[in-house]
Amino acid sequence: MAARAWRACCWAALRTGLCGTAPAPCSWSGRSNQALRRGACMEIGIAFPKVIPANKGDILVDWAVKADQGPFSSLAQIDRLVYGNHDVLIAMAAAAAVTERVRLMPTVLIAPLRNAAIMAKQVASIDSISGGRFVLGLGVGSRPDDFVAAEAQMKARGKRFEEQIAAMRRIWAGEPLQEDVGPIGPTAAYGKGPELLIGGRTEVALRRSGRLGDGYIAGSAGSAASNQAQEVMGYFRVVESAWKEAGKPGRPRLVAGLTCAWGPYAAARTAESIRSYYSFRGEAARTMEVKVPSTPKTLREAFRAYEEIGCDELILEPGLADIDQIDRLSEFVGGL
Repeated sequence: MAARAWRACCWAALRTGLCGTAPAPCSWSGRSNQALRRGACMEIGIAFPKVIPANKGDILVDWAVKADQGPFSSLAQIDRLVYGNHDVLIAMAAAAAVTERVRLMPTVLIAPLRNAAIMAKQVASIDSISGGRFVLGLGVGSRPDDFVAAEAQMKARGKRFEEQIAAMRRIWAGEPLQEDVGPIGPTAAYGKGPELLIGGRTEVALRRSGRLGDGYIAGSAGSAASNQAQEVMGYFRVVESAWKEAGKPGRPRLVAGLTCAWGPYAAARTAESIRSYYSFRGEAARTMEVKVPSTPKTLREAFRAYEEIGCDELILEPGLADIDQIDRLSEFVGGL
């Protein structure tokens, strides 16, 4: 309970620009808090499973409640259109109704598929309903089928993305969208809007994150956790460089996702689900080597690898829609 209370207090402090007291050192690292970049332990969040079967939709609500009652800092979900996942903003709204503490975060919302004004209103509504716990993970998207289904232009989506961010921030601040249109409510729970984390892996996307975002989020991949952490470290450094070049004070918040499971059976099924998710890559997806942390030892090693590269929050992404997965991961993380 003390750790949960500290995390809730810490999040309120971050949103208002205050500073809290750090908890005990991270048990997976052995390093003191003074050695950590924020003076606090790397947070551990959890995501909804990528796909929850339609006839088991109640798992989504149960999962949210367990995340809130457990040791996790955030509850996240991917955004895809041509896929079997629940709509991310509807899932976040449902989670907001049954949680009190945990942050709510799309990882990431594909902005160019949406109208900026409608998206701003939906985001501000969830932020208001949740009491300011919404974190907006935002990205440009990369799957052509999503854009075809949404009747959206994939070409020049980066330029449109930046225009959308500017428009949403005007809306959240209570300003008119145009001279004769607006304002559009509700205003955001905190000032200029929710914390904005921008995803992506290209040089342009990484530098955009440092320039326009409050931080960066790196999606998970199928490689070994230690190898993936080294890859993500390179992304972090580019974002930090762009942040400094933009003359912004402080430092960006750095978040990463980690596909994981609990137990060998779950790990094998998760590996297959990853190959299926990346099936658009053809033969490369079918033959890709997938290593999923699924034991206390491999999970601790993964946590250590991400902490060492300066990750502020690691989002665990279980591959199975099995409520036992969050129960077991919650017990493990809570015991660290």
